[in-house]
Amino acid sequence: MQAKGRNPPDGGYGWVVVVSAFMVMGLTAAVLKTFGLFFVEIQHHFDELASTTSWITSVTIAIFHLGAPVASSLCVQYSHRAVVITGGLLAFSGMALGFLGLNMVWMYATTGFLQGLGISFSWTPAISIVSHYFSKKRALANAIASAGECAFAFTFGPFFQWLISQYGWKGALLIIGGIQLNICVCGALMRPLASSSLLEASHSETETSPGNGVSRTDKEEKSPVTHKPFNWMLVRRPDFVLYAIFGILAAMSFFVPPLFLVPLSYSLGIDESWTASLLSVLAMVDFAGRLLCGWYANLHVTKTIHLLTMTITLISTSLMLLPLANNYLSLAIFTGFYGFFFGTTVAVHITVLADVVGMPDFDSALGLFMLIRSTGGFVGPPLAGLIVDMAGDYRAGFYMAGATLVLSAGFLITLDQLQQRKERGSQTNTKPKKSASPYPSLHLLKLQ
Repeated sequence: MQAKGRNPPDGGYGWVVVVSAFMVMGLTAAVLKTFGLFFVEIQHHFDELASTTSWITSVTIAIFHLGAPVASSLCVQYSHRAVVITGGLLAFSGMALGFLGLNMVWMYATTGFLQGLGISFSWTPAISIVSHYFSKKRALANAIASAGECAFAFTFGPFFQWLISQYGWKGALLIIGGIQLNICVCGALMRPLASSSLLEASHSETETSPGNGVSRTDKEEKSPVTHKPFNWMLVRRPDFVLYAIFGILAAMSFFVPPLFLVPLSYSLGIDESWTASLLSVLAMVDFAGRLLCGWYANLHVTKTIHLLTMTITLISTSLMLLPLANNYLSLAIFTGFYGFFFGTTVAVHITVLADVVGMPDFDSALGLFMLIRSTGGFVGPPLAGLIVDMAGDYRAGFYMAGATLVLSAGFLITLDQLQQRKERGSQTNTKPKKSASPYPSLHLLKLQ
C-alpha cells in the first residue's frame, strides 16, 4: 500500500521511515567504519602485507561511491524499498561468503565488492527517501537518520571485538552478515509515496495542459520532487572541479585513521578490550561534532566554506599529533579530537557543495561528487598501507592522512577566493547606472 496524498507528510508514517533509515545507516556505514577490527586478524591469517590487506577496505569504499549513481537511477525505475532490500541481501552475501576466507582475492570480491555494493544500494535510497517524506522538517529528519551511523559504531566496536574473540574473525563475519539482513526489514518499512517520481513524470503534462485549471506554479508546489536531466557539464565548472579535488584528497585521508587505529594501539601494547573502546570513543565524539556543528552552521555566523576549511585544518592537526600518543589515555584524547572534528566536517561538507553549485544542479553535483571522490577512497588506504610497510611503523599512515588534508584545505581556500572574485564581479555588473529617464524609480525597478 502506498502513502496517500501528493505533498510530503512531514510526519506521521514518515517517522517510521526515519527510524528505518537510522537502522540502515548503522548496519552499513557503521560496519564499514569499525571494520578495522578485522584488519590484523585477516593480515595474520593470510600472512600478507598491510598494503595488500588494506585493499579490502579500499574496494568496499570505492564500490560504495561508484554504486551510488546506479542506486539512485534504480530508485527512479523501481522503488526505494526494492533497492534497499536488494542492498541488504548483497551485504549479507558479502559477509557470508567472506566467512569461507579462501584467499585474499576472494576477500576482495566478497567483503570488498559485494559488501560495498550492498552498502551503496542500502545507504543511498535510505537517505533519499527521508527527503521525499519531509519538507519543513527535512533537516531534522536527515539529522536523526544520519545519527544511526554514530550510534551503532559506538556499540559495534566492543561487540565486534567480542565476536572475534569468541568465534574467530570468520565466524564474526557470518554473524555480522546475519545481522545485516535486518536491512531488508527496514527496506520493507520504507513505503513509497503515491507521488513517486515515475507518477510525477507521467502526469506532469496533464497537470500543465491548457484547460485543466491547474497552473505550472500549482503543480510545482504540490510536487515534492523537481526533475532535471543529469548535468554532466558540471565537470567544466572551475568551482566544482576545485571542490571535487578537495573531495578526492579528503577521501584519501578520512578512511585511513579508523583502519590503522587498532593496529597502532596493538603496537603500543594496549589491551584488546581497551582498543575496542577507542572506536566507541570515536563514534561518540563524532556524534557530538555533527550535532554541534550543524547547530552552529544554522546560525549563519560563519560562511560554510570558511567553517569547512577550519574543521579540515583542525582534523589535519589532530592527525599529526595522534602518533605522539604512547599510552591508552593519550591515544584516546587524540582520537577524540580527530573524531569530533571529523563529525563537524561531515555536518557541513554537503551544504558547501550546495552553495558551490546551487540547488538546481545539486542532485547532479552530488552524484558526480561521490563518483569522483571514490578515487580517493580507493587509493588512500593502499597508499597509506604502502607507506606503513616502507616505514615499518603505523604512525606513518597518520602522518600521510594529515598531510593530505592540509593539501585539500589549500583547494578550499582557492575555491573561496574564486567565489569572492565572482561575487565582486557580479556586484560590479549589477550596479545601477545613471539613468536619463524622467522616472528613475521605474528604471531601477526594471534593473531588479
